[in-house]
Parts: sequence; structure tokens; C-alpha cells
Amino acid sequence: MTKHSPSQSTPVVAEGMTLGVIGAGVMGQTLIRGLITSGVISKDRIWAGDKNPSACSNASEALGVPVEKAFQHRVPTADLILMCVKPADAPVVLATLRNAGLRRETLLISILAGVSTDRIESLLGTENPVVRAMPNTPAVVGEGMTVVCAGSSASNAHLDRAQRIFEGVGKCLKLDEVHFNAVTALSGSGPGYQFLIMEALADAGVRVGLPRQLALTLVAQTALGAARMVLDSGRHPAALRDDVTTPAGCTIAGLLMLEDGRIRSVLARAVEEATKIAAHLGTSTSKISENAATQRAGSGSSH
Repeated sequence: MTKHSPSQSTPVVAEGMTLGVIGAGVMGQTLIRGLITSGVISKDRIWAGDKNPSACSNASEALGVPVEKAFQHRVPTADLILMCVKPADAPVVLATLRNAGLRRETLLISILAGVSTDRIESLLGTENPVVRAMPNTPAVVGEGMTVVCAGSSASNAHLDRAQRIFEGVGKCLKLDEVHFNAVTALSGSGPGYQFLIMEALADAGVRVGLPRQLALTLVAQTALGAARMVLDSGRHPAALRDDVTTPAGCTIAGLLMLEDGRIRSVLARAVEEATKIAAHLGTSTSKISENAATQRAGSGSSH
């Protein structure tokens, strides 16, 4: 995969400082693995926090880095913190970081769907540089698609640092924040659409006599190959489709059935609806959780 290569002059994490990951779920662990595997930062300079004690122990064992519920004592050493929690947890997590002695220079990178940089900055109440990112789950296998944008105090150097993190698990592009809800709906939710399509095609293979595992392998590899052709060739999908659509052949017969089923408009409407939902994710946090954030953060609990 061809990747953007931002300037390497600014280290992702300053010498002698650490990188923290708040939220040790699937994406948090995936990013930690990507950081270690790509050599962006050594394992001994990474730590993580999670509100679930069992998640802490499981993640720590799997990753070989400290993962703790009470991570506040590590915050002052962090030069970069990745926020990988649910959108509703943003008020408490940001209050916790602020009250734990977050350095003014520390870069915060948020992957919280629907939570704008303005909202993060408002909840944090400091002038820390903030970068918003939207990765997707194929990052687990090193084929993620991420876009990043800068908050009001973040520079191009901060964006470059963020890109180098997410390029460890796939492809990463800079994009204006105004497009982030659409990105969330298209590439963030996109794997779910692709999985449903692959499941349906595999079921079709079973219907015409193929063993299920064989049908699934055929479908998945075909999807992978088709995606690679689009990315590598630079040609429009319609042109690639024409290459495989011979006159009076079986492909055109199948395509016409798909068009009869309005597959184009159904997929487009799915993305449109998901975009509307994404726009409300960051505003669904209740006032109660916001009002309780400072109290809980100051009481010594994590998030």
C-alpha cells in the first residue's frame, strides 16, 4: 500500500516522555500493537488505562504494557494521549486528564465518533493541541482507513504525528472536519456494510451448491482482490466492472438483477442515514454525566 510519508523531523513522542492510551478495547489495543510493530515507539514507553479492571488485566497480558484503572499518576509523563473510549465517556475522561496534571504541550488524539474538536476542547478547558481521528476496524489486520483533522491549537506537525500513528495500521489522510460525519458513515461503518454483502453472497453460493466455507473464501478473496484493483489501478470502478462484463454473459445478468433490487440507492441511503446518526453521537452525552465529570475525576477514580 502506498502511504503518505510526513516529515520525520518531529518525533511522535518526545525523548524521555510516554504515550498513553485511554480505553483498552479493540481499537485501543490495535493502535498499541501498530505502534510497537511499526517501531514508532518502544513498548517500555507506552501505558494504557481502562475503567474495567478485567479489561486492564487482559490487555496488559496481551500487549506487555501497563494497563491500569488508576492511571492518573502516569498522565504528567505523557507527551501524547490517545482517547479510545465511547463518546459518552468524554466528559469524565477529559476531566480526569486535566485534574491528573496534563501538560499543556501534550497532544490529545481522539477517535470518539461524533465528538468534534471544539467539543473536546470545551470539555477539556485547556489549550492543549487536539487531533480528531476516525479509524475503522480493518486496522486490526493492518488495513485500516483513517482520516485526521486538527483542532484550533494543533499544527501541521501535530497532524503529522497523528498520521504516523495511524499509518502503522493502514492508510491515513488529512481531511477537513466538516466531512467527519460522512467519513464515519462511509469508512467507519463501511466494514459492517461489506460484511453484510459478503455474508449475502456466501449464502448465495450455498444456495447454488457450494460448501459454506468455500463460498465464504471465494467471496472474501474476491472482495479483497477487487478492492486492490481499485486502489492500485486508479481506474473508476465502472471501468473495471465493464472489463468483466462480457456481452450476453452471466455477469451482466447478475448485475441487472442487482439493479432491479435498487442496490445503488439502498447503499447510498444507508450511508446517508448513518451520517445523520453520526452527527448526533457527540451531542447525546447527558448533562448529568457532564456535571458529574469533575466530581468523579477529582475523587480519585479513573473513568
